Amino acid sequence: MTANDHAHVSRVMQTVTCDAAAARSRLAASWQRSFARHRLDPAAPAPTERHTARLALQEEMLGRLLHVASPRLDELFQAIGQSGHGVFLTDARGLILRARQRDGDAEGFSQAGLVAGGDWSEEAQGTNGIGTCLTEKRPLIIHRDQHYLARNTAMSCIDAPVFDHQGALIAALDVSSARAESDGFNQLIGAVVGTIATKIETDLFRDIYADRQVVLVGDDRSGASLLAVDGDGLVVGATRSARIHCGLAREGALRPVPLRDVLGETAEGLSGAEKAALKRALARSGGNVSAAARALGIGRATLYRRMKRLGLSGGD
Repeated sequence: MTANDHAHVSRVMQTVTCDAAAARSRLAASWQRSFARHRLDPAAPAPTERHTARLALQEEMLGRLLHVASPRLDELFQAIGQSGHGVFLTDARGLILRARQRDGDAEGFSQAGLVAGGDWSEEAQGTNGIGTCLTEKRPLIIHRDQHYLARNTAMSCIDAPVFDHQGALIAALDVSSARAESDGFNQLIGAVVGTIATKIETDLFRDIYADRQVVLVGDDRSGASLLAVDGDGLVVGATRSARIHCGLAREGALRPVPLRDVLGETAEGLSGAEKAALKRALARSGGNVSAAARALGIGRATLYRRMKRLGLSGGD
């Protein structure tokens, strides 16, 4: 180990043995998890084993995600690859599934263990961009000596979580580099990584609910707050962002619920929607109430009563 490595290990050990440190810093809390829960020695070499059997299984299980994500990984790599950064997509447990890097950088990433089949969970590597992003389910940057293992302190890792169509964590999107970069540059890349992670989420959601109407809710400029609505106007799916916005369960299958209920429409709003539906039916039938009633699946007398209540006129 180099003198810098020894200094890093000393700083980590001072932090993890201080009970108050975790309360003051998320980074310190992650270091303490690495030490106390995962029992990792900060001076230990980083694992370099490739989990090929596990990789093959996850590729099969996550084939739809990989298909949807592939063009987005290319998009991200085209944006930042020339600066020596690599792009990596993992499963929800930190196993690298896909990698994009320049040929000239491939050997360096391979030596660091950033290859398909590499395990970058906190359990395996301690605090790192991929594993800590997955553990805390949030975008983050782990820059050089913020890593737990001294072996990993040459790298900067910029990550964002990816959630599936049921709001559950499914992957992490990572950009890593062994080049010295400024905090500002890393923050800029972080914004791009977050945008691409969101695109992967929404692409996957739209692919899975291709036979449903997809509705954007709220004023989310990222376009991530999406609801899937069936032909009866029932919400049958929602992205993580939409679940938060609409107060739905954060993850899991949704019990079908009327879109109007999810959006919190008032009774006045419902009457307006009903009135609009009746007006459309009457317009299509050329004002013929009997034909409009048949199209709506209700009786002629029922339609007349509703028209009267809503202030609509018409006749056969």
